Amino acid sequence: MSPLASKLSRRQFGTGAGVLVASFLLAGKQASGQAADAPAPLSFTKNPNLAGWIRLNEAGIFTVFTGKAELGQGIYTALAQVAAEELDVAINAIRVIGPDTTRGPDEGYTYGSQSIEQSGAAIRAASARARALLVEAAGRKLGVAPDALTVADGVISAANGTRTTYGELIGTNRDLLGASAVGPKKPKHHSNYRLVGKSADPIDLRQKVTGQAYFLQDLRLPGMLFGRVVRPGAIGASLASIEMVATRAMPGVVSVVRNGSFLGVVTEREEQAIKARQSLAAAAVWSNDGPRLPAPARLKEALKNFAREDKLVSESAGTEGVPVNQSLKASYSRPYLSHGSIGPSCAVALFEGGRMKVWSHTQGTFPLRGDLATVLKLPVSAVDVIHVPGSGCYGHNGADDVALDAALLARSVEGRPVKLQWMRDDEFGWSPVSPAMVMEAAAGLSKDGQIVDWQYELWSNSHATRPGQPGGINLLASWHTTDAQKMTPPLNIPQPFGNGDRNSVPLYDLPKRKIINHLLTEMPLRTSSLRTLGGHGNIFAIECFMDELALAAGRDPVEFRLAHMKDPRGRAVIEAAAEKIGWVRNAKGDGRRGRGFAYTRYKNVSTYAAVAVDVEVDRRTGKIRILNVVSAIDVGQIINPDGVIAQTEGGIVQGLSWALKESVTFDERSITSLDWAGYPIMTFPDVPPIDVILIDRPELPSLGAGEGSVGPASAALANAVANATGRRVRDLPLTPERVKETPT
Repeated sequence: MSPLASKLSRRQFGTGAGVLVASFLLAGKQASGQAADAPAPLSFTKNPNLAGWIRLNEAGIFTVFTGKAELGQGIYTALAQVAAEELDVAINAIRVIGPDTTRGPDEGYTYGSQSIEQSGAAIRAASARARALLVEAAGRKLGVAPDALTVADGVISAANGTRTTYGELIGTNRDLLGASAVGPKKPKHHSNYRLVGKSADPIDLRQKVTGQAYFLQDLRLPGMLFGRVVRPGAIGASLASIEMVATRAMPGVVSVVRNGSFLGVVTEREEQAIKARQSLAAAAVWSNDGPRLPAPARLKEALKNFAREDKLVSESAGTEGVPVNQSLKASYSRPYLSHGSIGPSCAVALFEGGRMKVWSHTQGTFPLRGDLATVLKLPVSAVDVIHVPGSGCYGHNGADDVALDAALLARSVEGRPVKLQWMRDDEFGWSPVSPAMVMEAAAGLSKDGQIVDWQYELWSNSHATRPGQPGGINLLASWHTTDAQKMTPPLNIPQPFGNGDRNSVPLYDLPKRKIINHLLTEMPLRTSSLRTLGGHGNIFAIECFMDELALAAGRDPVEFRLAHMKDPRGRAVIEAAAEKIGWVRNAKGDGRRGRGFAYTRYKNVSTYAAVAVDVEVDRRTGKIRILNVVSAIDVGQIINPDGVIAQTEGGIVQGLSWALKESVTFDERSITSLDWAGYPIMTFPDVPPIDVILIDRPELPSLGAGEGSVGPASAALANAVANATGRRVRDLPLTPERVKETPT
């Protein structure tokens, strides 16, 4: 084994997809102003009470509350490990409760691979504080100094053989964990970990594999009714007229709701709702006064001509005296992308006694509650939003929109819950899409093949229009009701997190650079957050351009990257991935097979990731077959190795799928890719073997794993195709037509 390989803490292979996140954003003092034993995590600022994070019953079972949603990324398992570690109990003594406005902390949104970073830090600190309080109580009970006690599996023991349990202590003092959570005791040192850093089975695995009612789509409540909605005939169209008599007379119809251009139906059974929806759709007459979408064939040109706000993202003057020996420039693009959630969005709503309760797979229960209250004209205190896992999604799909749909229908049948599941055409046609992007890069190379000048521009609509933002309401039905709301203006997210300009600043050592973001302020298609925001497009463009520059300089792509990088953690993942795949310097493709490489540090402050891809290209048909993928990942301290592997694999699969197949299609009035035939995604037979190398750094803060591998996977695939064929495809997806037609 090489010296490099010997440094790698583990190399594992696993399956799945999801998000593990982390980095301890700690700040502050106690609310009382007193100095703390350890600084309080950022999430405590809104949620200062210990009982809001952790509770204990007499059976010794801890309930841990988080404001971050389980989206399939395995976050509840990782949080349970963190809590169990600090409390010195088994992981099966931990129950995790997700976001719920009726209980638990307000942690905003679940996004940006920050769940361990924020909620994990808070739960670690709260658990350490809870353990300290329990041990102090045990010391008083046993007459022993707390420092002389040991804890194992919830049993607190003294050297003289006396002992008590967590459950016994809480049984005699129910308020023991009601103290303020700020100023927690110092958590364990990583050298003392028993659970953190080791793989753990998902705590929700049994529910999923045994078919229990785990997902929102399976939720059934007493007296439940079923709803469906009818959308406008085109983007921006309004309801001119509707004849509802025939629909109202259909079997099982309980209510037909029209509010401006919002149209829906409530029935006793779900199949009745589907039939009634068809009846309403056939009877509706829509106006034809909506905006026109640009011609898809001229999309790149159209994007560059839309109204926009220009912003200088980053600039450095560089050093004088190094002449440019060779100049290159290239233009890249990616299309609009759908979330492609396998299960359409769903919500359940109950309006009773002047209160609205909504069960949703939203990624922001508290922000959604605020927008629902505004639209429904209710006080915020009269709206409850409870998170229930639903169809997987990394970003802003239809989960929030369908919550408002269900609430509007529930008001018409007070006292009975209404379940509303979108149809497939609702999901593809009306949930927010990820913006199309154009990226242009130009660079100058010195005589010795070093980059001495870097110029980069990007054009993109906003990637951030979630509910709860200032200046408007970001819920679909709110724009169609009689009292129509307006959408919020584009959100300016500062670097390094960014919006469309996320990861637009390369982390290579570039003496002179200039990056400009053209934030588009118009476009009829509704856009919002999807995994990585603009990071995917920017990483794709930057990493493809790095390969093109290496080729022009006559240098190996991996060596070229290392020659422009001093960061030892970045170098480590590049070297590890290259070594594992057996990288051969300056290897040329044979016209059919090729190998590609890409690197990033997500958000420039998070996960380090390098991806290498082997492909085989049929030059006659243009079809690409992915043979093998290797990735090296550094997320700092690893909580659950299997979870990080699953996140990395999931990101790779999605990045490959985006690069190979995915593209939202539309005509001048609306989206036309309304089913799986119109919006194909990667299927199981397409998925190649994936080998993930984990570089564990237990002494460092944890970083989010869910999004780091997505952009490099797309870029490495494009670079592999170029290596195999000698043809560079700069526009995604890499369809057979483009692979065949792209000139050398």
